[in-house]
Amino acid sequence: MSNQSLKKLYVDELKDLYSAENQLIKALPKMAKAASSTELQQGFEKHLKQTEGHVQRLEEIFQALGESPKGKKCVAMEGLVKEGSEVMEGDFEGAVLDSGLIGAARRVEHYEMAAYRAVCAIAKTLAETKHVSLLKQTIEEETETDEKLTELAEKINTLANQESSRKEQGESKSGVKTTKRVA
Repeated sequence: MSNQSLKKLYVDELKDLYSAENQLIKALPKMAKAASSTELQQGFEKHLKQTEGHVQRLEEIFQALGESPKGKKCVAMEGLVKEGSEVMEGDFEGAVLDSGLIGAARRVEHYEMAAYRAVCAIAKTLAETKHVSLLKQTIEEETETDEKLTELAEKINTLANQESSRKEQGESKSGVKTTKRVA
């Protein structure tokens, strides 16, 4: 593969990330609004600000390359955002909904970490030292966000389990059990 072919792939991968980050900028406020946990809401809001910074870093790289960031849609992020929307549109509530939101957010983070690591490896090969530095900053933030989501999941999953148990006990005391009808 010639250096030009690798550079073309690099730009293509950066465009994919740019699209992914911009889709996430639209999704995070919705996730924050849907969350019942204040800590989770604040986490989504903090990550929104970080994501805006990720877009700025990508724009800086595109400017240095003399390229436009536009022209590609990240279908992977589109699917991940859709999965998150399905959780919000489901009939989950409280800590159970928050647990689902965390799962959706962690899938996004893992996708981003993998994508940024892949593009960073290409930047190293192309000797784009400044780009590598910018991309590593983003990788660190994505990793930190995933770690915080993991910690928060432990608390929220426990709370969700307690909520479910209370709900089930309430149903068994009344003798009424509700079932979800599937059409």
